Amino acid sequence: MGRTIPSYRISLEEELKRWRRFQKVLRMDERAIFQDMMDECIRHASAAGAACSPSIADAMFLTILFAHHQALKQLQERITELSKLARPENQFPQNQHA
Repeated sequence: MGRTIPSYRISLEEELKRWRRFQKVLRMDERAIFQDMMDECIRHASAAGAACSPSIADAMFLTILFAHHQALKQLQERITELSKLARPENQFPQNQHA
């Protein structure tokens, strides 16, 4: 006996085809951003497929949300690192005359 439902990756490809109409009406600069979001869905397809969500769209949106949260965390960590470097105690001492 074979599978009774298509794999997540096959279903994802079909869903991505449906979203192409949406992408086509976006402005040119927005299309690249939208494509990046869809690429995140493809990059994380294994994890989304393991979730066994009955809705492909739910899995896609969670994947996109996860990717955005991951990027946000990385930016927050980088800002924290840079702000520590910018603190006065991390700068070279000025010539102080006693």
